[in-house]
Amino acid sequence: MAALAGAGRLDRTVASRAGDEAARELLADRDDYYTGAVDDWLAHALAAHHGHYAGADARMAAATLLPPAVRARAALLTALARTGAPVDGDLEFVGRLAQADPRATTALAAWLDNAAAVKGGTA
Repeated sequence: MAALAGAGRLDRTVASRAGDEAARELLADRDDYYTGAVDDWLAHALAAHHGHYAGADARMAAATLLPPAVRARAALLTALARTGAPVDGDLEFVGRLAQADPRATTALAAWLDNAAAVKGGTA
């Protein structure tokens, strides 16, 4: 994953696989420069139910395997997508919010989901 991130090729064309969470943890333990890129990739995969995260069991397991900031980032990306906002562009702020305060980011995602449901905008 670090090699793909370093080459700028860790994107949605790369499917997540079982064990990616452990590989991410290893990068984090080594203070690898590309951990942030891997976190972003995992959050997008989790939010989009892409690759390994297409399965409900894998998404449930992510709740214990991924750090709170990655889960919060995925929750906010999912909520933004449900509002109809494009989530394919540069959303660096989502990662910064999640890193700074994962609980507040998750609360914002829940609020957006609720607001979209009230307005009838959930997909």
